[in-house]
Amino acid sequence: MDGSDNVVELTQKEIRAELALLRQEHRDLDHAIEAIHTASPQPDYLQLQRLKRKKLALKDRILALEDRLLPDIIA
Repeated sequence: MDGSDNVVELTQKEIRAELALLRQEHRDLDHAIEAIHTASPQPDYLQLQRLKRKKLALKDRILALEDRLLPDIIA
């Protein structure tokens, strides 16, 4: 056993589906952040910081999945 039995490989279709969900969640967070900014003259900065951190984590995950969709090119 090489230990790869625990690794779950996603198909391209599954990756694209997950990407769509993550992109939607990213957009939703963007709208939530904007709503907090405009809803109050003194927004909850701790809440904004948490949402922005989550948005960045989603962006990192999106980029990692997009990278898996691109074929490796050996120069």
